[in-house]
Amino acid sequence: MQKEQLKELLELLHDKYNRQEFIEPDPISIPHSFTDKADREIAGFFASTIAWGNRKAIVKSARRMMLYMDNSPADFVRNASDKELATLQSYVHRTFNGQDFTDFTLAIRGIMERFGGIGDYFEGEYERTGDLAAVLSSFRREFFSCEHNPHCEKHLSSIDKGAACKRLNMYLRWFVRHDERGVDFGLWRKIPMSALYLPLDVHTGNMGRALGLLHRKQSDWKATVEITDSLREFDANDPVRYDYSLFGAGIDGFLK
Repeated sequence: MQKEQLKELLELLHDKYNRQEFIEPDPISIPHSFTDKADREIAGFFASTIAWGNRKAIVKSARRMMLYMDNSPADFVRNASDKELATLQSYVHRTFNGQDFTDFTLAIRGIMERFGGIGDYFEGEYERTGDLAAVLSSFRREFFSCEHNPHCEKHLSSIDKGAACKRLNMYLRWFVRHDERGVDFGLWRKIPMSALYLPLDVHTGNMGRALGLLHRKQSDWKATVEITDSLREFDANDPVRYDYSLFGAGIDGFLK
């Protein structure tokens, strides 16, 4: 497929999927349930953390997480007592268990106490480094700097170990990207959209390979960089807008 034809296809798919109808069945609907910035950041972080597998199950489990936090995630993270934290122990979503939920809650509390909020951390580190890959690395170290059960570490991908960091990149897309469509929030304006990386998963990877945007067989960080660089050729300022194109086409069986 010629470059002009590929761009036309990507734009067509982007227009089809980057719209309000995308929100309800997607994990991004969880932070969309809130209006407060801190609530959205925390709800989004938890929703993206468990975002692997069936989307319906993810959304259902993420809504259950919000109920555990009395539908006030920021207040719960800041102020939950030991007794209230203990109620999280009964939560389970696949391999993410109640202790993981507790450890993540306390880790986010630490980020909020030290930096003001998750967004404040990401924006501040990006301003300091100018390198989102370096920010992903430092965020994980900072997140796990408090006492925690090592089991929970598997739920926050390590760029230093070569992981694709799909869920973190999806979370960053939600809060950095902004356009007139209103699906992504665009709350973190100190990070340019051009700095984002594609959330590489089975759907985006398969579509990317089929369209010649990705040649690497492994879905790791090197593949994330490769496919994002390919998409920058079509929109250098906002390459990750094509996440909608590749993911939407993938889940709809575009290749069948």
